[in-house]
Amino acid sequence: MSIAHSRLTAQGQISVPAEVRRTLGVGPGSVLEWDVAGESVVVRRAGRYSSEDVHRALFPKGPKKARRLEELDEGKRQYVRSRHARR
Repeated sequence: MSIAHSRLTAQGQISVPAEVRRTLGVGPGSVLEWDVAGESVVVRRAGRYSSEDVHRALFPKGPKKARRLEELDEGKRQYVRSRHARR
């Protein structure tokens, strides 16, 4: 049972009917996912990423090597020197 119909334009665009937008909770700028299942197409709101997914994307090699306090202090000193060095 379909709840609405859309027509495909010559440029391959469609309008998402208001009933479907309300049901999915989407609006301007929302991202929709399209999947083909046999002879059917499933359209759904794109899922959000978990903090774990974001962390893996930002740090693909895993956590960095632990550093000693002296190493961190030396890194800060070098950074300050480089930022405030006379040119």
